[in-house]
Amino acid sequence: MSFPLITDPFFYAVAIPAVLLMGISKSGFGAGLGSLAVPVMALAVTVPQAAAILMPVLLLMDLLGLAAFRKSFDAKLLKFLLPFGIVGTVIGTLLFKVLEVKIVAGLVGVLILLFLVQRLLFPPRPDSPPLPKWVGAILTSLSGFTSFVAHAGGPPVAFYVIPLRLSPLVFASTMAYFFFFINLAKWIPYAWLGLIDVRNMATSLVLLPLAPIGVWIGVRMAKSISPVLFYRLLYGGMFLTGCKLVWDGLR
Repeated sequence: MSFPLITDPFFYAVAIPAVLLMGISKSGFGAGLGSLAVPVMALAVTVPQAAAILMPVLLLMDLLGLAAFRKSFDAKLLKFLLPFGIVGTVIGTLLFKVLEVKIVAGLVGVLILLFLVQRLLFPPRPDSPPLPKWVGAILTSLSGFTSFVAHAGGPPVAFYVIPLRLSPLVFASTMAYFFFFINLAKWIPYAWLGLIDVRNMATSLVLLPLAPIGVWIGVRMAKSISPVLFYRLLYGGMFLTGCKLVWDGLR
């Protein structure tokens, strides 16, 4: 009997760079490039299957990210974000079989691009206040939802966190802890929806060795990069993600 995993070479041609991008995202760039992982893999498999295959890879990446950033997170901010992120995953579970994934992708893409236009036309001043907490609650709930349906939770929560002007290390650490708990909360709903099967998990094991490589690259970047360049790369990644998600929504 053959080993039950995906053998299509094209799948691995898109999955390998997708996993590396997601690993780099654990440095804090997840609000941009990391959210491209599922859309890229969806060139070869369905979005739900791509999301399921990435679950074990994400778990390992999250654990590596926590080990690298364990002392730098903002505990007060994390305490505010987590409950709303969990609410979003519950909503995602309930609506997963109702909403078309491409509609969700398109909406998230539009939100990303609108955010970037707003930041370009009305750049924040040093004395500008952060967004209200009620806006943060909505955006973080949306983050939990989009994380559940397509592992694309980075952009919505970044809308709220970026204006707080955290250092790259604190930003990366807080996001690492936030998504560790959010991704952990997705395992039981994914199994309940029938996405955790032998074929997907076997394929994930093949991709697993790439996880520490991507995380290592991202951590090195987060610890050595200047804040100005960090946020420029973040915005660049968000722009690419927004364009790709809008395109997916229109197809």
